[in-house]
Amino acid sequence: MMDALSVILLFCAAVGVYVVCSLYFLRNPLILHKKKRLEFHCRHISHRGGSGEKIENTMEAFTHAVSVGTEMLEMDCHLTSDGCVVVSHDKNLLRQTGYDKTVSSLRFQDLPLYKERLEVTFYVGHYSTGKDRKFVLLEDIFKNFPNMPVILEIKENNELLIRKVSDLVKQYGRETITVWASEESGVMEKCKKQNPFMPCMFTLRRGVLLLLLFYTGLLPFVPLQESLLLFYLPSVINRTYIPEEAILKRRFVVSLLQKLTMRKSLFEHLIKRGLQVQLFVCNEESDIEAAFAVGATGVMTDYPTLLTNYIKKHPPPPAVY
Repeated sequence: MMDALSVILLFCAAVGVYVVCSLYFLRNPLILHKKKRLEFHCRHISHRGGSGEKIENTMEAFTHAVSVGTEMLEMDCHLTSDGCVVVSHDKNLLRQTGYDKTVSSLRFQDLPLYKERLEVTFYVGHYSTGKDRKFVLLEDIFKNFPNMPVILEIKENNELLIRKVSDLVKQYGRETITVWASEESGVMEKCKKQNPFMPCMFTLRRGVLLLLLFYTGLLPFVPLQESLLLFYLPSVINRTYIPEEAILKRRFVVSLLQKLTMRKSLFEHLIKRGLQVQLFVCNEESDIEAAFAVGATGVMTDYPTLLTNYIKKHPPPPAVY
C-alpha cells in the first residue's frame, strides 16, 4: 500500500514540476531558444494585393496597396504552359475570367482578362473593379517592388514551379523578404529543400501539431522551423467569408476553432521567439480590432485603405524585436 502511495506522490510531484517548468519556459522561451531575426515586421498585409479595392492580383492592385501604405503583399502563383510564373489565386480561370480553362493549359500571352467586376472572396456580396484586368508575372512584381516583403503561396505540387520561383527570388536578391507559403506539408517540404534560406509559414499539419504541443505543455521545449503563423480570424467564417468546406459551416465547429486557436498566451510565446502571427482576412474594422486585440502582429485584408486608416487611428506601441 505504501509503495503504491509513494508512486502516486512521486507521479504527482513530477507532473507538478513539469507544469511549472512548462509555464515558466512558455513565458521565457529565450532561455531555451535563439530568437529568430526576420528582416521585416509587418502589421499591414494586403491579401491578393487588396482585392476589395482593385481587381485581385493585378499590377494596379499591388501598386495601389503600396501607395496607401501596405507593408507586405500576399499572392499565389501558378505555371503557364510556356513556363511563366504567373500570379493567380485559382488554378482554373472560371471564377476570375469566366473562361473554363486552367492556367497551365495556356501560354502567358493567351491568358484572358479578369472580369470587369469580381466578387471579393472574403467579403461575400461585395465586388471590386479596376482599369487593369491583366494577369501579371511574378518577375514583374519583384521588379516593381524590390524591397517589399511578399508572402508567396505555391498553389501546385509542381517541382518546376517551385524551382522557377526560387530562381526568381535568388535573381532579385530577396530571399530574406519572400515567404514560402502552402497549406500542404508535401509542397512545403519541396519548397524548403529548393531554397531553405527563405522564411516559411506553418502548414495545416504543422499548425495542428503546434496546437497539440501548446496544449500538452511541450511547446516551450520544441524548436520551430517556421517564421510565420498565418491563420483565419475564426469570427469571419460564415459572416464575411463563406467556406466551401461543409464542416466549417457548422457554428459549433467555428466556435470550437475560435476557443482552441485564438490564445493570446500562444501568440505571445511565438512572438517572443521571433515569429510573426498574421490573422486573415479582416475586411471590417471590428475584425481588425479583434485580430490585434488577441495578439496578432499583423492583419491581412482585402481593403488596404481601411487597414491603413485603422492603424493611423490606433498607433502600435513601440516594437521590441
